[in-house]
Amino acid sequence: MTSSTAVPVAGTALAADVVVPDDARGVVLFAHGSGSSRHSPRNRQVAAVLQAAGLATVLVDLLTPEEEQVDAGAGELRFNIELLAVRVAGLVDWVTGHEPTAGRPVGLFGASTGAAAALVGAAARPEQVRAVVSRGGRPDLAGEFLRLVRRPTLLIVGARDPTVIELNRKAMRKLAGETRLEIIAGAAHLFEEPGALEEVARLAADWFARFM
Repeated sequence: MTSSTAVPVAGTALAADVVVPDDARGVVLFAHGSGSSRHSPRNRQVAAVLQAAGLATVLVDLLTPEEEQVDAGAGELRFNIELLAVRVAGLVDWVTGHEPTAGRPVGLFGASTGAAAALVGAAARPEQVRAVVSRGGRPDLAGEFLRLVRRPTLLIVGARDPTVIELNRKAMRKLAGETRLEIIAGAAHLFEEPGALEEVARLAADWFARFM
């Protein structure tokens, strides 16, 4: 099943694309960041691999079109982790109650600042969220909420992104649950190099399959 919908969350409506394979064994909610959207070709490529592995996916814009216009100039909303995390938690509630995905374990896939929002969301919804994957993320922006994340967390960073590697290592020391850092050889922040994004998708699919 494939559908596009507007999800009511925290007093607003967020655009989402939902794909539910037959007999899906879990659902992965994507939290984009830093100006990305549900149309991101990178996240759509990862989502396709997860769907092939029997997981439903929900790609959603954490900002409304109006907020995106404002953020294009100031760039502040994409770093408002509190706002994004409240919306991620609300989306988790929606996913667990939405008929096509209800009753299925939930995983969170966060990119850039969306990774921090995903981790805060996992801390806020410990019963529903089973696992978290971060791609080129800024988990450090989750701050002290990291100590409340007890679900398994996979951090994926490109080898040519040394600053983010160090930020992920610092975040790992605070995460309370099982954590692994995977560094993709030859990859920069956007994983545009040949084979880099395929490796991200493989690692994410394996992680979610293991814990969901």
